[in-house]
Amino acid sequence: MYAERGRNGGIVLLSNARLNASHLEPRELEALSVAGLDNEHLESLRLSAVHASAALKIAARQSAAPGLSSHPLLSELVLVDSSAWLADSNMKLNVADLISALRLKHRMRIEYRRSSEEQASSLVVDPYGIVAKSGRWYLIADEQGTARLFSLERLSAFEALDTPVVLRPDETLRSVWATLKERTESPGRLSVIANLRKSRLDLARRVLGSRIREVSCAESEWCTVVIRYPDIESVRQLLQFGNHIEVLAPAAARERICQLAHDLVERHSTPTR
Repeated sequence: MYAERGRNGGIVLLSNARLNASHLEPRELEALSVAGLDNEHLESLRLSAVHASAALKIAARQSAAPGLSSHPLLSELVLVDSSAWLADSNMKLNVADLISALRLKHRMRIEYRRSSEEQASSLVVDPYGIVAKSGRWYLIADEQGTARLFSLERLSAFEALDTPVVLRPDETLRSVWATLKERTESPGRLSVIANLRKSRLDLARRVLGSRIREVSCAESEWCTVVIRYPDIESVRQLLQFGNHIEVLAPAAARERICQLAHDLVERHSTPTR
């Protein structure tokens, strides 16, 4: 860069100048190294300010780059929003404080409420790190040597212990997350056959995702779909499609849907007081 004196002078960046990453502050580099986070995620990590600072430096370089000024920047054409639709997080935990504790690479004692329980339990875990998925945060850790996924919305407290973390050999946050993600999204072994209205097929694909294995649509308003579940009890998810679905097989799945539907009828047949 060079300086121009006078009333209309100033500091000018040469047209062939290049941004040196070493000119970014360590925290700015750290903020840029975590890709795919939206403003809410950055705020929870206390990275909003440094991310904005780094973005301004990059924007200044882009505006001076030959050929870029005549075209819109990619950031003006692409927006990343990682939050889930209609999501309302109940998380009270401070994610930035958790990150500070994770940097110690120590075991942790956490107070965690499983989804099937009313009260939290005290667990000792070996953490790998945290993952932001569909607008929600998860702690990835081993509990007694087994990989676990802990939703931060149900993690009420944590404490870094004096014992160093003990992780399984050759496992990293990314490798453990890949295993847990595959396990969570696995379609299951139970094949449920159902008739579904064509008008609800797009909704079913959004709601059920990879659980839909086969779709066959005839000339009528109905399609036959095959949905994979880990067990019979999981078919209660299909109740949200109301009268737009009919479970055909197996008999146990059809019977369970019938039981759940009768229960709903009984609950709604009597006026509320």
